[in-house]
Parts: sequence; C-alpha cells; structure tokens
Amino acid sequence: MHASMAQRVVALAALFTLSACGSSGEGATSAKPSATAPAPGATGATDVRPSSLTWTAPAGFTLAPSPSPMRLATYKIAKVAGDAEDAEMTVSQVGGGLESNMARWKGQVADGAVREETTVDVGNLKVSILWVEGTYKGMGGPNAPAAAKGEYALLGAGVASGQGAEHYFKITGPKKTVEAARPAFEELVKSFAAK
Repeated sequence: MHASMAQRVVALAALFTLSACGSSGEGATSAKPSATAPAPGATGATDVRPSSLTWTAPAGFTLAPSPSPMRLATYKIAKVAGDAEDAEMTVSQVGGGLESNMARWKGQVADGAVREETTVDVGNLKVSILWVEGTYKGMGGPNAPAAAKGEYALLGAGVASGQGAEHYFKITGPKKTVEAARPAFEELVKSFAAK
C-alpha cells in the first residue's frame, strides 16, 4: 500500500512539473509581457498577459521590474521637486469586485481625505476612479508591516470589462508627485480597451 501511494505522489509531482513548465507564456499565472510589449525601462504601448485589457503608458511612466507575480506591470513616476521619492503605479488583475477593492484602497490611507470618487465610461468599459490623500499605510502583512508615509496620495482606477477579473491601476506616492501625474493618468484611462 505504501509503494502505490509513493507511486501516486511521484506521478502527481511529475504531472505538476510538466504542467508548470509550459513555454507558451499564456498560462493563467503568467505575467510576462507579450512580444509587442516594450523592454523594461521603456514607455509606450503595453500589452501584458494574461490580460483582457490593453493600455498605453504615458510618457514619464517608466516600466519597471515587478516585485510580485501578482502584478501585471509596475511603473515608476519620477518625483517632482521637493518630494523625497518617486511614485509607483501597479497594475493587477484580481477579483473581489470594484466596490470592495476600492474600499480596501481607502483603508490603506489613514485619515484619508477622498478627493475624488467617480465612475466614467471608456468605450464599453466601466472605470471607477479613486483619489485619496493622507498617511499611506500600504498593504503590509502581519509579518512585514508597511511603514506609514505622510503627505501621500493614492490615485487609482478599477476597470470592469465583463471578461473576468477586474483590472486595477494604482498610483501611490508623495502627494505633489501624484498630483503632477494626474493629467497623464487621465490619458492612461482614456487608452483602456478590451481585447
């Protein structure tokens, strides 16, 4: 009996290894850019898989390595004079619903003042926009709490395409830098298109 159990474990391990080693880059957990995406450090049209949405990154949004496999892309936005650090825009695709994810974002800003909360149509897409300012607490977990950062802003868009999990574009950074990036963010939102 133990021998057949061991054989099953080996067979399952082999099956798992073979399924995880596919080379198409189109698996459900792949976050590799497609062949048309710019190289890291470039800006411009970005088509990241597995995504049912396309967008054009504005000038000044520099594609950066993503520190998490949960992200479809990460962009850096250069700080403005007087700010201590750059802003960052993360792009992700998750479920849970726009309303609950936007509520979670609000909870990441202590004493957050909601500057804007609207919904706009971009083609056939519903886009929820949220802009909150205050002390950014981030998404730190119980083993790695994030350091709170005052005078910060969170500017984000949640996109419902009707083709699976929503897409989220979230800029966090010093308030002046995020405010300076707002016109470019508006252009980004206008570029959203379902595949």
